[in-house]
Amino acid sequence: MQNKRISMTEAAALVQDGETLALGGMTLYRRPVAFARALIARATPPRELTLLAFTAGFAADLLVGAGLVARTRTCYFGLETFGLAPMFTSAAGKGELQVIEESEASIAHGLRAQMAGIGFMPSRAWQGTDLLAVRPDVQTIADPYTGEPLTAFPAIGCDVAAIHVLRADISGNAVLGGNPTIDLELCVAADRVILTAEEVVPRLDGPLDLPGPLVTAVVEAPGGAHPTSCYPLYPIDGEEILRYIAACNAGAFAEYLAGDWQPAGQR
Repeated sequence: MQNKRISMTEAAALVQDGETLALGGMTLYRRPVAFARALIARATPPRELTLLAFTAGFAADLLVGAGLVARTRTCYFGLETFGLAPMFTSAAGKGELQVIEESEASIAHGLRAQMAGIGFMPSRAWQGTDLLAVRPDVQTIADPYTGEPLTAFPAIGCDVAAIHVLRADISGNAVLGGNPTIDLELCVAADRVILTAEEVVPRLDGPLDLPGPLVTAVVEAPGGAHPTSCYPLYPIDGEEILRYIAACNAGAFAEYLAGDWQPAGQR
């Protein structure tokens, strides 16, 4: 078994300027928050990132607020019942951020194309909508058998995928703890995969959600999804999310980042 365990600082150094960074998890569940903070804390944080997420939330908003993100690819960017993602909303409203329009279908088909090693994936999605007008790179083609117009969604790849998991072993095999979202697809599509784990053990025999051969590095990060949840260990910390929103609305994002942050269970 190859030992892929490294420090959070070493993992953060794997992301370079201009790369596409995918974040695992969903909305306010199992997001790689500690990894996002480690990226921001680098002496020279990576800039001009493209942020890829099926849905983007707290961790993504931290990266946007810190100025690391140049463009986003997601079908939703927000904090669920807590409302808007404040730093994304501000940056997008000021035109400081390129928002690449996506939907569930475009991301799913784009990842499937990447996983299949082909340039696009056909679908009936988006036909008859205005989405094609804002995404000139997404083309309409004719089904060669029926002549039906189809949408050709281009493949979506990423340089690095950061995924927080419930448990991993030193060679990268992992258990997600329920709600797999599209984490496996991101692992297949990404050039480099970083797992942050609540617990790292010598060996996991299964059943497994993510296979070790797809994983580049493993970091032990107890509470690393906080204030998002990590079932069954801890729920969403609504109080912390409200504190974050209040700080952002008061123009104190930098002060919030510099504050005394502790993972779940250590506050």
